[in-house]
Amino acid sequence: MACNAWSWLNQLQKPTLEAFRFIYDANISVEVRNHLANWMKEQLSNTLVYFSNPEEHEPNPSQFLNQLIEKLKQTGSNHSEYIRQETDKSVFILQKLFSNNPHMLYQQLVDCLERQNVAYPHRCVNLAEMDVVEVFEELNRLQILVNKNDIQNGIMKKERDYLDHEMMELQEYQAQLDFSPNKNIRSQMTHEITLCQGKLDDRLHTYWSQRSALFDAFRHVIQITGQLQDKILNNYLSQWKINQRLNGIGASANIESDLDTIQMWCENLAEIIWNTRVQLMQAINTKLERFGNVTEVPDLMPAMKDVTNLYDTLILNSLVVEKQPPQIMKMNARFAVKVRLLVGKKLNITAQKLPHVTVSIISEMHAQKMHCKNQATSCAAGKVVNNIARLEYDRKTEQLSARFNDMRLKKIHRTKKSNDKCVMDGKYALLFQLSLTVKHGESVLPVWGISSPVIVIVHVSQTQQAWANIIWDNAFASVDRIPFQVPEMVCWNWLANILDLKLNGAGGHSLTPYQTHFLCEKALGRDQPFPIPNNVIITWSQFCKKNVPNRGYTFWEWFYQAMKLTQEHFHDLWLRGGIFGFIDRKQAEIHLSHCTPGTFLMRFSDTVLGGITITFVHKGNNDQLKILHIEPFTAKDLTLRTLADRILDYDELSVLYPYIPKHTVFQRQTVQGIVSQDSIYVATDLQARLILPSPYNQSSNESNNIQMPSSNNNQLSYFDLANIQLFS
Repeated sequence: MACNAWSWLNQLQKPTLEAFRFIYDANISVEVRNHLANWMKEQLSNTLVYFSNPEEHEPNPSQFLNQLIEKLKQTGSNHSEYIRQETDKSVFILQKLFSNNPHMLYQQLVDCLERQNVAYPHRCVNLAEMDVVEVFEELNRLQILVNKNDIQNGIMKKERDYLDHEMMELQEYQAQLDFSPNKNIRSQMTHEITLCQGKLDDRLHTYWSQRSALFDAFRHVIQITGQLQDKILNNYLSQWKINQRLNGIGASANIESDLDTIQMWCENLAEIIWNTRVQLMQAINTKLERFGNVTEVPDLMPAMKDVTNLYDTLILNSLVVEKQPPQIMKMNARFAVKVRLLVGKKLNITAQKLPHVTVSIISEMHAQKMHCKNQATSCAAGKVVNNIARLEYDRKTEQLSARFNDMRLKKIHRTKKSNDKCVMDGKYALLFQLSLTVKHGESVLPVWGISSPVIVIVHVSQTQQAWANIIWDNAFASVDRIPFQVPEMVCWNWLANILDLKLNGAGGHSLTPYQTHFLCEKALGRDQPFPIPNNVIITWSQFCKKNVPNRGYTFWEWFYQAMKLTQEHFHDLWLRGGIFGFIDRKQAEIHLSHCTPGTFLMRFSDTVLGGITITFVHKGNNDQLKILHIEPFTAKDLTLRTLADRILDYDELSVLYPYIPKHTVFQRQTVQGIVSQDSIYVATDLQARLILPSPYNQSSNESNNIQMPSSNNNQLSYFDLANIQLFS
């Protein structure tokens, strides 16, 4: 059910809520309440980002309060006396609470409206964490009810046969009576016919009562089955799809085993629904042949329609993409996909009649039209090679599925992009279609399903921006959305959790509150309280479109390059907590300000995308302590010599912050010589060394205060690789 226009005000707390009590008053027309709520929303809509970007928006809370009071007075005067009294109460409360502090009211209302528009990601919840026992119990109860109905249906059939037989005998007595000339015999037969008719009427009344009870039992089964089916499809299967999406960005999920359980439930539902349908058909066909003047009530055709709809809905929703295509799809790159029909075993499809599944690629516009019409499209946004596969039944796994092991996107038709969108913002999906003949060939259902959205790229350089779209979509898109709409703003803390998941996976290592605080300040470009409150939001534009202040890159570009460097060159070291990473230069210096010489930490560079730098405490020739920063290492540098080897090369580095000897954390990487043993040449190895700035450019104050080192004018900006070590 759609929310009313004033639902966003539900979050107000007392005493502010008292000022808006009238808007929940059922004695006031919905039109009036909607009008006032929409008016307030319209006044506030342009200032939703006020608290995130105060420098860009200068609202006038006093003006808003005065306009609100005037609007309430005007509304009261234009309507009934009762409405005028209620709006006057609201005006009195508003003036009492906020006349001296209108900003407080303004902030509370903006917060409420903002929270309504903020999207929160779904959680990855495996079936083991949900109350699945209840589903099995409900299925078992339904099986028992269906069996009882089947038994009662059989009893009713026998009773029908008995009544038909009794009516036939009664009609024969009546015929004999009509042709009997003897008065005494006629009188006796009339008496017997009257007795038989009375007994037959009583038995017929019992029959109709039992039949009516059976019909009620059918309806009860259909109702409970519908509720359970809704729970399985819209709760459990939807949660499985959420888990699958989050699994695509690093979450741990029991994808295969959970789907097996859901398949078992769907198969049980299919059996329950089909058996109920058969019973209804039998009941409808069970008529009293010799009681033509009796109207059979109640009518079972609506129940038959309901149970048929349940069956069709179950089948139409049972096609799932078990193995999704790569969500970043490179042109002409081969990939594999698998779809499964969850009720396949119960459809009684012979091997010779197993249908083929056809795959096409569709655009966001195609997907939206399908969503509105609830039917598949024949249009395509490109050409997919090897796009037809037959459903096959695996007796071992009891799965009916189709595998596409060698698909390839050969051609794509790009949609015209708007000014604020790039090619990587265009989303596509694979559409799977098949025609399914239901049991006994009674009907043919067009069954279809679409994959998760994919971004089509032609070069690996586009991967970075494509991942921004996929992460935002997988984490924040609602299950029942219009394809492929996503929110424009989300809660920062939830986005931080998603970034943590993408960077660290589900292995147990997580970003610290200090690291997420640093990331938040970098993304939003301003100071934030610690810890980050839950009402801090980030927009899609701040995430990956707008450059961070004073830098030539977006937040996502910076984070992605740091993540890529980590995962390709020192992921194990990162997961073991050996790299601080997300800390700015100033904070790194504060951390090291009281440490012994040789203490160091590693952080991602602010100036070099995909670079990691080492900040360390150095003791100069005059015994003064200085904090220096090594020129950032990029992926190219670490390909030549690993980060661990470089740190072990530097004698100036001895202790990993705060007090861990570096040799306990870092081990050299064994490199096999590329020169064969029988070669006449001697192999070489590279070793890194620091080129320290000498002499230091220090003021007299700096040289006298060795406990407060400064690095503002002494950044170590060189490193050197020398061929100094020989293999023998």
